[in-house]
Amino acid sequence: MYEPLYKRVRPDDIDEVVGQSHLLGEGAPLRGLINKKALPSMLFYGPPGTGKTLVAELLAKVVDADFVKLSAPLVGVSDIKRVAEDARKNRRWGRDTVLFLDEIHRFNRAQQDVLLPYLEDGILILIGASTENPIFALNSALVSRLMVFEFKPLSEDELFKILKMALRKLGVEGRVDEKALKVIAGRAGGDARKALNILELVLDATEGSVDEEAVLRILGGPSHIRYDRQEHYDVVSAFIKSLRGSDPDAALYWLAVMLEAGEDPLYITRRLMILAAEDVGMADPAAIMVAASAHQAVSHVGMPEGELILAFATVYLATAPKSNSCYLAIRKALDFVKRHPDVEVPVYLRDSHAWQRRGSSERYLYPHDYAGGFVKQRYMPFDEIFYLPKDVGREERVAKRLKSLWPERYSKKKDA
Repeated sequence: MYEPLYKRVRPDDIDEVVGQSHLLGEGAPLRGLINKKALPSMLFYGPPGTGKTLVAELLAKVVDADFVKLSAPLVGVSDIKRVAEDARKNRRWGRDTVLFLDEIHRFNRAQQDVLLPYLEDGILILIGASTENPIFALNSALVSRLMVFEFKPLSEDELFKILKMALRKLGVEGRVDEKALKVIAGRAGGDARKALNILELVLDATEGSVDEEAVLRILGGPSHIRYDRQEHYDVVSAFIKSLRGSDPDAALYWLAVMLEAGEDPLYITRRLMILAAEDVGMADPAAIMVAASAHQAVSHVGMPEGELILAFATVYLATAPKSNSCYLAIRKALDFVKRHPDVEVPVYLRDSHAWQRRGSSERYLYPHDYAGGFVKQRYMPFDEIFYLPKDVGREERVAKRLKSLWPERYSKKKDA
């Protein structure tokens, strides 16, 4: 019967585990529990392939407890109750039961609540595993009963050690040279399972010794970039911050990461449009047109040619002068309206039928009837300044014009 390589070469002892030294090293929290041979209920969260299942199984072995592994998407409340009943029987014989619940975040709120009494009574030692941050994925009542430990992506050096150990266990230590192993480690994106799967593919696809060139030829295609939900948000954040910081090289790097990972290109263009309005703004009003045109062009052209359009828009926005004055202006205006909810439009600014009906002597002054298309009149019943132009790019010209039209307001900048 076929058994994946990562299962055939898995460590038999907790001290053989590579990585997660912040949890398993001397003086680290899990090491303390190992030394005491006492396990509380815990939650392991972090990316796939970082050792969550392996460590849970080996910890159960350390305390000589029964180990039951379930996957949350595939089981229900009845399965949990059955495991708990077996665990109750085990306790009569002085034996603990560790329930490893993979993808625990996939349990709904009601299902999570079923676990609570078994944890309270100590019938089950629960070790939940999740790729989601528990603060957002689990009931607070459940999280409060668990010790939470974050598993981090493995470094390339740690993956290299795991690959070397795997070859040694298989008895073919010299078959794959070190440069080839480093390529595999670099392609695995911090995921040990993925690294061992790649190694298995390479071993099955070749005969004799394996070098770097052979590995690259077998893998081909795109890099294996780790890009789960959290990475999505982190990379997009780095992309936006690089654009805002006027660093085109960094922005292009993060764009390339997103494209290589298969990010939706229209999601990227939507973020470009937002940035153009928020961070470039009046310093270069053409920026929003570039971003909007990129969105339309990419939707028509598709990929991979759309990469050129995304690169052009990225470089344009990264190198454009920056002003967030419009962003600040609408924030100030919204805040003002919330604090002053009683809105009354001056009569002369209302629909013409309204002030004619009232017989008001106040009349709206039509700017185009006056020289230069401007006439001074009061358009707001408050003396407030929301928009403060910056002396950046094209907005510097806007600031000069506003100072000439409304000198009492813009000659001296005020804090709104």
